[in-house]
Amino acid sequence: MEEVQALMQGFAVALSPVNVGLMFLGVILGVIIGVLPGLGGANGVAILLPLTFSMNPTSAIIMLSCIYWGALFGGAITSILFNIPGEPWSVATTFDGYPMAQRGQAAQALTTAFTSSFFGALIAVIVITFLAPWVAKFALKFGPPEFFAVQLLTFCSFIGMTKGSPWKTMAAMFLGFALAAIGMDNVTGQLRLTFGFEPLLKGFDFLIAVIGLFGIGEILITMEEGLAFKGKSAKMSLRVVIDTWKDLQQYWKTYLRSAAIGCWMGITPGGATPASFMGYGMARRLSKDPDAFGKGAPEGVLAPETAAHAAGTSALLPMLTLGIPGSPTAAVLLGGLLIWGLQPGPLLFVEQKDFVWGLIASMYLGNIVGLIVVLTMVPWFAAILRIPFAVIAPVILVICVVGAYTVHSSMFDVWCMLGFGVMGYVFKKLDYPLAPLVLALVLGDMAENAFRQSLLASGGSLTVFVSNPLAASITGLALLMLFSPLLGVYKNHLRRKERGA
Repeated sequence: MEEVQALMQGFAVALSPVNVGLMFLGVILGVIIGVLPGLGGANGVAILLPLTFSMNPTSAIIMLSCIYWGALFGGAITSILFNIPGEPWSVATTFDGYPMAQRGQAAQALTTAFTSSFFGALIAVIVITFLAPWVAKFALKFGPPEFFAVQLLTFCSFIGMTKGSPWKTMAAMFLGFALAAIGMDNVTGQLRLTFGFEPLLKGFDFLIAVIGLFGIGEILITMEEGLAFKGKSAKMSLRVVIDTWKDLQQYWKTYLRSAAIGCWMGITPGGATPASFMGYGMARRLSKDPDAFGKGAPEGVLAPETAAHAAGTSALLPMLTLGIPGSPTAAVLLGGLLIWGLQPGPLLFVEQKDFVWGLIASMYLGNIVGLIVVLTMVPWFAAILRIPFAVIAPVILVICVVGAYTVHSSMFDVWCMLGFGVMGYVFKKLDYPLAPLVLALVLGDMAENAFRQSLLASGGSLTVFVSNPLAASITGLALLMLFSPLLGVYKNHLRRKERGA
């Protein structure tokens, strides 16, 4: 039980008055960053990194990690209240969180999201605490074929688990792949689909697309529906929080399943965004009432939030043990460690025990602090729905414009955001899902790079994706997910045939 003893020593470090104060400050700053579209955890940590240079490494990393936890919590706020994802991984939260807010259950939705975030992060921290040595050995086996297999599994599971038309899902996904291909080819360094237009050299930023598709698109839809929120009031009290916690107990299987998905995607690393989609899809697939999803099902909020936060937290494990950042925020934290003269890797656990276990202890405490902060602030968040749409619509528009401009300080991004807003409006009118497009836009480049690197290493042979048990098992599961709708059609055909006979 060496880990437990080391963890106790870490708590002694993290519980110093200075570090506790930095936890609260970091969480509050992180929540603000998570709420604002266009910033995000990685950008927020990067912007505030210089503030920590005068601190000792342990206090600095505690504050920065708490900014990260706060951003994870904050991403759900605008997703639920305005249908604008504050963070990429909170996109899936909008599917049921926003309908809950519209029917007057904003407080319940926010409480569900925050509680699920806490649970997912807690499970991930426990994994980091006890499984670091084994996970480090396992992650070393991952190469381009395994990374592509994981990403293929994400795409196929989304197609296989969709409740709508698989063809519309695939069409939206292929459009996302096309948009992701614009800009510079990372493998050859050549330009593609830029048509000589210089602003397209960098491609379309994910946050620009998300802000437009969900933010501007929602404004246009709401204007058409009558310039009013469907739910204008939302009351919050301790009683609401306690009652929500009681109701959430029945979803313990979903919690554990989503946490497992999140930890897997964070460690491999697949990322928090695909983890949230996979958690949501799996919950809908295995639910007793799958038709309730998309209409305000609490399970549709807790599943993606649990998976996303488990992935976001567990992504720190390969960063600490191998020096491989599992997320953009982890990459920024890795840069901070190097600035402070600390080299991530297995030796870090030997040479810098106080630092490592102080950080791990702060993960436990930081998430507790985060849960307390956001729950006490829920009344202010929920009260936003009482503001008339005629007042709040211009505010949302300004936030979207500022968020889009902040990404690269470019007006072109603002125009792109407005274009994506029109696209989001058209997609909703034609009943095409937005989530597959967003997913493909996020993972398109990574999947393509992993695929091409695998083929280059194998001389163009596709057998590289089944060349070892790990890659073969993940690829096989992906294909099973892809063709599962056809199996369902075949079963229905057999049933109709039996009835006819």
